[in-house]
Amino acid sequence: MSELVRLPARGSAAYRQLVTRRPVSDDIEDQVSGILGAVRNGGDRALADLTERYDGVRMPTSRVPKDAWQVALEGLDGSVRGALTETIRRVEVVHRAQQFHEEAVIVAPGVQVWREWRPFSRVGLYVPGGRTVYPSSVPMMAVPARIAGCEEIVLCSPPQRDGHVAPAILAAASLSGVTEVHAMGGAQAIAALAYGTESIRRVDKIVGPGNAYVTAAKLQVVGEVAIDMPAGPSEVVVISDGSANPQWLAADLRAQAEHSPDAIAVLVTTSPADAAVLEDIPEGQVRGFHCETIAEAIGFANDFAPEHLTLACRDARRWLSQVMAAGSVFVGPYAPPAAGDYATGANHVLPTGGAARSFGALGVNDFGRAIQVQAIDADGIEAITSVTDVLARLESLPWHARSVRLRTKN
Repeated sequence: MSELVRLPARGSAAYRQLVTRRPVSDDIEDQVSGILGAVRNGGDRALADLTERYDGVRMPTSRVPKDAWQVALEGLDGSVRGALTETIRRVEVVHRAQQFHEEAVIVAPGVQVWREWRPFSRVGLYVPGGRTVYPSSVPMMAVPARIAGCEEIVLCSPPQRDGHVAPAILAAASLSGVTEVHAMGGAQAIAALAYGTESIRRVDKIVGPGNAYVTAAKLQVVGEVAIDMPAGPSEVVVISDGSANPQWLAADLRAQAEHSPDAIAVLVTTSPADAAVLEDIPEGQVRGFHCETIAEAIGFANDFAPEHLTLACRDARRWLSQVMAAGSVFVGPYAPPAAGDYATGANHVLPTGGAARSFGALGVNDFGRAIQVQAIDADGIEAITSVTDVLARLESLPWHARSVRLRTKN
């Protein structure tokens, strides 16, 4: 079983090694670079070759016809359909509150500045389908894209050995508002979405979780296309003080570890009694650390910047304001991360590998951008010259000043 050990001192080599993750190795980076180049140069033929190599099936076309979606939906178990439908409803409730709205600001009489929302026209959603399939991820991406106003929502997921996308994913796509589905996975799918092929039009942005190959591909196509965040192997940090049921916390740690062999689960506790949490948990993915105070534990969490953070301690809400870097926070012992994966309506597409220092959970704002607008009338231009004359002269850009001055009464 795993053992509870002292949390390394902040700034020590052991501490730095603990909080620093690099989910993409140099070897994977090189392999992915080759895959991206092959699809960029070879189009559909290269995509078919790579799908055969990595997924074991030769596809005449990646596009999944709409009648296959309908067959999948009709064949879906009633309880599964009910659960997906309720998940979609809850995701809609949460994400409709995120819609963009900004009032115009009057900077000076006759000068107004504001921003207006514009959705991306065409977005790509990646849904993993390797070790297992994740139909629950479909509404997490498609619903906010639909709320944002995206006209084309393109989903790609690896084909199974029979050459078809998993029926549960197709059914979820049908229920969630997806407009196009392709049976393709891995770095080659990211390449097809980013660059386009003869049969697949490129998208404006790619979102979704994936393995190290997918994460590396997303990072390498930035500039050609926008991405949401690095969203790779799952991870959780659980902070406790001995007040929560240790069996609950053990289940939370194991739940994240079961995603994949490279998933990470960390317990940080102020209570030596919480060593019981680690009983019967195999060594490896799950690690346990003891520290003196909850403040110290939260300091570690901010440095680690986990995908999921659980505050399973007394007065958990009291500590929430000190959390500065986490993809999604679960407050109190009754809030397991698995609830957020499926049933709270919060988004489960989250930054991993420390990216929560810079990125947040996927949301409506990820499916568009704000366009900045300035409106100036004849009176307003008079209020501009006092600034533009001085700064244009300072920066030796006389036509900047002149283009404003020409519009004034004098």
